[in-house]
Amino acid sequence: MYVKISQDRIGALIGPKGSVKQMIEERSSATMDIDSKSGTVQILSPDDPVQGMQAMEVVRAIGRGFSPERAMRLFDDDLFILEVVDVPANTQKELMRIRGRIIGKNGKTRAMIESMTYTALSVYGKTVAIIGYPEQTQAAKTAIGMLINGAPHSTVYSYIEKKRRELAARIEYY
Repeated sequence: MYVKISQDRIGALIGPKGSVKQMIEERSSATMDIDSKSGTVQILSPDDPVQGMQAMEVVRAIGRGFSPERAMRLFDDDLFILEVVDVPANTQKELMRIRGRIIGKNGKTRAMIESMTYTALSVYGKTVAIIGYPEQTQAAKTAIGMLINGAPHSTVYSYIEKKRRELAARIEYY
């Protein structure tokens, strides 16, 4: 399995003295071959194919801007998924405006989306990456889509508050 990540994220993937790479290999029983020039990561022969897929998702998450600690959450539960949303922008100025809407002043909007949908978000480059359970990531993805399309923040906050109540009720049900 191959994953291509940005060259500026290779250092985060390897970690200090190779600690992050080693942790991923231990948790997945796979070995990773990292080409730092091209940004290609090859995941080789895991004992368990599911763990190999999880290792690939962890590498993708780190490549999409998550800290290694947050990306490792993908190993914690087989149902956790990584969803990547592209930010459609024609100019650098438009990209910065949309990213600013998603992050909010002092990170407020991003933090609200994370806490109310029980997800983790990373705004990196031209993408927004989301880690969580499928229902949770769908709620966060919808909120992000609303912000990208220019919906007022108050409308987005109302939507995620409603979703938070629905998600909390489902969590209590289980």
